[in-house]
Amino acid sequence: MSTAVLSRKSLIVLCIGFLVLFVGGGSRFAIGLVLKPMAEELDWTRGVFGGAAAIFLIVSSICMFASGRLADRYSLRVVLCGGLLISAIGTASMSFVEAPWQTLAFYGIVFAVGNGLASIAPVGVMVSRWFPGRIGFANAITVSGIGVGQLIIIGGLAVVLSDIGWRSAYVWLGAINLALVPIVAAGMARSSETGNSTSQVAARRIGMTLGQAMRTSRLWVLVVVYAICGFQDFFLATHVVAFAQDRGVETLMAGNLLAFMGLAGVAGVLLSGIWSDRKGPQRATFACFLLRTAVFALILFDQNTVSVALFALLFGTTFWVTAPLTVVFARDAFGIAHLGAISGMIVMVHHMCGGLGAYFGAVMFDLEGNYDTAFIIMLALSAIAAALCGLLQKTAHSQPDGQSNPVRQDELT
Repeated sequence: MSTAVLSRKSLIVLCIGFLVLFVGGGSRFAIGLVLKPMAEELDWTRGVFGGAAAIFLIVSSICMFASGRLADRYSLRVVLCGGLLISAIGTASMSFVEAPWQTLAFYGIVFAVGNGLASIAPVGVMVSRWFPGRIGFANAITVSGIGVGQLIIIGGLAVVLSDIGWRSAYVWLGAINLALVPIVAAGMARSSETGNSTSQVAARRIGMTLGQAMRTSRLWVLVVVYAICGFQDFFLATHVVAFAQDRGVETLMAGNLLAFMGLAGVAGVLLSGIWSDRKGPQRATFACFLLRTAVFALILFDQNTVSVALFALLFGTTFWVTAPLTVVFARDAFGIAHLGAISGMIVMVHHMCGGLGAYFGAVMFDLEGNYDTAFIIMLALSAIAAALCGLLQKTAHSQPDGQSNPVRQDELT
């Protein structure tokens, strides 16, 4: 196979991964954009939308794990296209809702299933097959699609929402998801799903099962680190705007903080991918939590407008740092035969703990009227995660072609 052909096919794989997460990232945040006009037109309480979001998070997390297992066993093209098709049905159906249970069903269940299937878990497996030597950076590029999708799709809908209405917004979101199905199907047909060398095909038969990996301490250290990461991510994403407003930041600036966090996150995730390929995922993860420790200390010490903005932006640079590293950690430790199942389980824990983090922040504020105790706990968790990174020293052995052999099971127990 020529280098030129390989380059074109590799680029197609990157584009597919980016587009899937771009559309999924934009679609999942739409409920926040249309919450107010929907609640006013239908005369619903905001608790309906909170319930739908909670159900969505649980269902999509479980489906991320399922999608990882499916990616190990079946065609990636079927998994991704199936997820996009279900997402299209779920989002388009939201344009017809008249009762709260329909929102819970269409967004919380149907769309959640599709969004979980066409997610970072199967995309990570796909990219790992094509970029064994630069898996960190390649996954970082695809993961950046989540932030870019949030900015462009939601930003674009926000501009026209008052003209087209929330029902039409969901129709357009459904159309975008549906339009991506033939693009992904055609692109994956052209690029194939087997990776770019015979050795990679053989390597996919090597590695631990999820059950074997669960009998090692290394997996549970990873699970704890990613649980802390998700707990912090969703805590801040949910409460940073309200916190900024509580501290006297103007409404417009507070609202823009989340968007700028997304931009900072894109830069952070790309840098972490490059660093991971050169020095391994442990150092990038350690740096992530070291920075989080510092920013939580900062916000406890000073909460003026400048400090709040700096806090949000610095945390934003760490927002997706660990996302592309999930498959790197899993591949290096456990091989790639069951990479989707193992990485999918880690992602599932990350997102479920994220839901707990968002709820925890609300409870702490209701109890104390501020987030100070929550910030202290977040600082402590950051320090714990940074310390745990010391237990994740790289144990895989690099090969001349840039691939890694999974370590023996007795090295991990």
